Amino acid sequence: MAVAVDTLRVVYAALAEDVGAGDVTTEATVDPDASGEAELLLKEPGVVCGLDAAEAVFRALDEDIRFDALVDEGAAVEGVTVVARVAGLQRAILTGERTALNFLGRLSGIATLTRRYVEAVDGTGAAILDTRKTTPGLRVLEKHAVACGGGRNHRLTLDDGVLVKDNHLRAAGSIHAAVERLRDVTPLPIEVECDTLDQVSQALDARADALLLDNMSLDMLVAAVSLAKGRARLEASGGITLDNVRAVAETGVDEISIGALTHSAPSLDVSLELT
Repeated sequence: MAVAVDTLRVVYAALAEDVGAGDVTTEATVDPDASGEAELLLKEPGVVCGLDAAEAVFRALDEDIRFDALVDEGAAVEGVTVVARVAGLQRAILTGERTALNFLGRLSGIATLTRRYVEAVDGTGAAILDTRKTTPGLRVLEKHAVACGGGRNHRLTLDDGVLVKDNHLRAAGSIHAAVERLRDVTPLPIEVECDTLDQVSQALDARADALLLDNMSLDMLVAAVSLAKGRARLEASGGITLDNVRAVAETGVDEISIGALTHSAPSLDVSLELT
């Protein structure tokens, strides 16, 4: 299996953090040539994500390890499920156990929460987006988990998208000034954060490509959609929960970005058992 370079980078860093100079317990209790098999279990309902990362963990410790994924990334399971089997050196399996489970539980939790939001807006036409509110060093994997849950990735890095936020506007002096300066230096679509309907009008006059409607009430969102629909892509953000996300979607916005997908998703309960 080919593993993305970014995934390998994260996996090696995680192993270095966890193993240190060596796994004292495992090296003392397990013979170096002992082989074994284990099952990875997801112990609650959810969306499976992180199998590639888990495999990369074990393969970094035993290049001849056999890893058999029993479900697809992004698959939903209903209860206790064996999601993968691993066979190889027992030392590699036990030393890699916690790191592999940390990836599997964390990423499955993000995918599961994302799926709940996606299902909540089903039929409205609104897409669920992530943000850059990710765990430092884990962005690539966490955004992969959002995609596994059915969400869409917003910009990955600051160089692949433009979002003019309130501090940029203070520095530039006005929405028009910020947009004009950006037009001079980049062909990327320009998105402007708007907190008020007056800012929506200013951003439309400046011919912004997209508007981030930040922390607006439902009534304000409806009014903003009336002003801007068809003239700019509309993204709602701020204060979005599972309780109100459908109402936000029904205002007619194109996208809803939710930082909680990555900064507040609870990890799912996972375990590894030698067989």
